[in-house]
Amino acid sequence: MITGGPSGGDSHHARKSQIREAYDASLKEVIEVEAMEDTTLIQFGRAEQSGPRTSHNDALVITAVLANYEVGRIFIDSGSSANILFGEAYDQMQLGDVSLKKVNTPLYGFAGEVVHPRGMISLPLTLGAGTTLKTCMLKFLVVDVPFVSNVILGRPTLTAFQVVISIYHMKIKFLTPGGVGEVQGDHLQSKKCYVEAVRKG
Repeated sequence: MITGGPSGGDSHHARKSQIREAYDASLKEVIEVEAMEDTTLIQFGRAEQSGPRTSHNDALVITAVLANYEVGRIFIDSGSSANILFGEAYDQMQLGDVSLKKVNTPLYGFAGEVVHPRGMISLPLTLGAGTTLKTCMLKFLVVDVPFVSNVILGRPTLTAFQVVISIYHMKIKFLTPGGVGEVQGDHLQSKKCYVEAVRKG
């Protein structure tokens, strides 16, 4: 799990403002009862299961288009408060550090280690294909630490795309004007990432 970063504000004042907004929003939900809208259902069926037919514990790893580059080894992590673009992948994309915005708030990893991002950049991310393709501009923290994946898509992405995750089906789905979009996870890349991570310790 990764916490911190500027997703909750890049200053103490901004973070307190977000807490107030969340409190006000929760009060509004209690006071106002909104009419139910007709919505498209997102569902997962047995026939959609891919890869091993036995149960698996593979991490959800996908390929997507980021800033017009097809990027593999993208890890979907609902436990991350930020979108992470690892430095090695960022450098290969040749986007240049001039586009990076300074970030004051560090990231905190699962073991409590502190990481200071190189900077933050807004990039277009495209998921899906055909009539159910969807693109959102998202903020990514560029982080110079060794990692087996190129990108971590955290809660900011999952919220922006309104993603529904199924680890069992190794798939994400999301609503688009053209219907339900989806991206299939890659069992092979997921297993390769796991083996590399264990080997590196």
